[in-house]
Amino acid sequence: MMVSTTKNKILQIILKNIFAWIASLLVIIPMVLVVLNAFKGDGETLNMTLTLPKQWLFSNFATVIEKGKLAKSFINSMLYAGVGTLITVSFGAMSAYVFSRRRSKGMSALYMYVVLGMVIPINYVTLTKTMQMTHLSNTAPGIILLYMALQTPFTVFLIYGFVSKIPTELDEAAIIDGCNALQLYFRIVFPMLKSAIVTAGVLCFLNCWNEFMMPLYFLHSSEKWPMTLAVYNFFGQFEMKWNLICADVLLTCAPVVIIYLICQKYIVGGQTAGAVKG
Repeated sequence: MMVSTTKNKILQIILKNIFAWIASLLVIIPMVLVVLNAFKGDGETLNMTLTLPKQWLFSNFATVIEKGKLAKSFINSMLYAGVGTLITVSFGAMSAYVFSRRRSKGMSALYMYVVLGMVIPINYVTLTKTMQMTHLSNTAPGIILLYMALQTPFTVFLIYGFVSKIPTELDEAAIIDGCNALQLYFRIVFPMLKSAIVTAGVLCFLNCWNEFMMPLYFLHSSEKWPMTLAVYNFFGQFEMKWNLICADVLLTCAPVVIIYLICQKYIVGGQTAGAVKG
């Protein structure tokens, strides 16, 4: 009986490992395909194979940057995602702190109203009309505000779990020592939310950087397009030159991949800790 149980456990482990390998390959193979074909010539990329390039052409990236106007699009993406993330996380952390400490019925209802933004679909007809009436369509402030509106619900939800773990006794002790509301938040609570804020900031930045629908609908000038729309436009111009398209995709993905790898420990640890309460 004992031997049979041990064999079943070993079999389960083997099956889980096989499934994990298959799932990993489904993710890794397309990435490898893009990387390899980004360095090939025009003729080699017609079939999009996984073979190594006969000659590694780094000039593809220079061509993409020049013809795809990626330098301007990169600046736009950094502006939209950077400013949107900074404001969203700053105000989201403050909101999460207030929601966590004030557990009245009205405050709880307001928290649920904010968090519901994660699941309620966007009404683009109403949103388009609102953007036109406020003259925010096709403007940098307009797209930043849209990014903030999209990312605020999840940011508040994530940081709320962290704040709930901070004992209220710290607040009471700080108030007794003479701290006002701002001193309490910035001197006591804010330093303890470092992991949460980094986690929320990285995820918010990645989501803003990868956003496609909002710029497509509300940025009509190509000079204001972020990297995601630059790739979309570049694909329309060079749909048969897969080496250039792969190079374009690689350059677009590189910043977010680098940021994710650098901050990965905060994201994994932060999400695990924040999931305990909330």
